[in-house]
Amino acid sequence: MTKLRSTALLSVGVLWFMGLAQAQLPVPGGPEIGARGYVLLDHHSGRILAAKNENERLDPASITKLMTAYVVFRTLQSGQISLDDLVMVSEKAWRTAGSRMFIEVGTRVTVEMLLQGMIVQSGNDASVALAEYVGGSEAIFAQMMNQYAAELGMLNTQYQNSTGLPAKEHFTSAIDIARLATTLIEEFPEYYKWYSQKEFTYNKITQKNRNSLLWRDPSVDGLKTGMTDAAGYCLVSSAKREEMRLISVVLGTKSTSARAKDSQALLNYGFRFYETRLLYPAGNSVTEARVWKGNAEMASIGLQHDLYVTIPRGSYKQLKAKVDLPSQLVAPVDRATRLGTVQVNLNSEMVAEANLFSLTPIDEGTLWQVAKDSVLLWFE
Repeated sequence: MTKLRSTALLSVGVLWFMGLAQAQLPVPGGPEIGARGYVLLDHHSGRILAAKNENERLDPASITKLMTAYVVFRTLQSGQISLDDLVMVSEKAWRTAGSRMFIEVGTRVTVEMLLQGMIVQSGNDASVALAEYVGGSEAIFAQMMNQYAAELGMLNTQYQNSTGLPAKEHFTSAIDIARLATTLIEEFPEYYKWYSQKEFTYNKITQKNRNSLLWRDPSVDGLKTGMTDAAGYCLVSSAKREEMRLISVVLGTKSTSARAKDSQALLNYGFRFYETRLLYPAGNSVTEARVWKGNAEMASIGLQHDLYVTIPRGSYKQLKAKVDLPSQLVAPVDRATRLGTVQVNLNSEMVAEANLFSLTPIDEGTLWQVAKDSVLLWFE
């Protein structure tokens, strides 16, 4: 077993924050929510702040369209299609029941217009038109949806269509939806802006976004509503206050007002009692380590991805960080090999952990450097 050296660092609060101290607030349990399933997730750290039946398989209704959009966004990203592409509207798309954008059979509509019609107006017709264009058929497109769900680790999700209309074996879970929402925001900020759009006009028909929180809470900037008899009233919301972003998912409430009230309660709870901090930015040095037999003696050690932590408000200065690295690092050292970990603890609880890497490669040194360090290591 490789021998590790553990270095206890200063409190993270001392390292990163020199402002006025805040008193830690007691954190009560989450609000009472009448939904069948819900979850409140911090976007940056991934911490779950409140949940009920978050892994239960439930009917997602039109929240399905988040994955429909994600598949289209990935296809745009690959260069296989563009926003300006003209899509021929099929009779199937035109006849699709439920909410609609009011596209007409036989007309050509751009991908960009169809995306806005699906995102803002929740158009089932737009969803089917996009699915047929990207997948060739809605059935093939549903297979693509399931492939991406598996790639994202959505373990309790299975899609049968692009719209969310009721279908046997069409289901997802609150935590899977939250993971999809946070991935969509992270990977496609250029398209995410459409989720905050309050209305959209097509074919001289103006329809408002069904997410009422866009009017009630200025920090809310997405994402999607859903409603069928089987699913009840559903809402996935995202809100950003200062540098903290939260994702709430509420499934199976009894009314439009209930889904909005429950979502607002979850968001208010998260922002009131928790805070999220960027502790170690990717590419910044966390510590330094001696490297033997290399063309440089010291390596800067850091992270490949930003490390965020979500903690009770006022507890930031109580954080402690500990670095675990091998007792000896011998060149060559590349940037891709995990060297150790940094752990962040709040009192006795580990609240974050990340792998450490050398920020710059260190090659094997000259014959003299190797020989000299071999002797020094013998004495070590």
